[in-house]
Amino acid sequence: MHDAESDTFVLKSWPEKYRDMLNEIGVDSTAKEIGSDDVEKGDYYSRYFAHTARMITNRGCLDVKNSNIDVIQIIQKG
Repeated sequence: MHDAESDTFVLKSWPEKYRDMLNEIGVDSTAKEIGSDDVEKGDYYSRYFAHTARMITNRGCLDVKNSNIDVIQIIQKG
């Protein structure tokens, strides 16, 4: 490592990473724990369409404030 780089690395979850990106553009949001929202309890896919993936990983949710959007769910197709 170079002398100018920090030796400390902060581990962040996916919702925390997205929260930081949204805060940079002026969108106020808070990260939630995985599995704590009702949105995460439903199915993520439909077996009626051929191009829809059947393996989906839930990465968490964000609460968005002062917007028409209430919750953002982060999922990984795979």
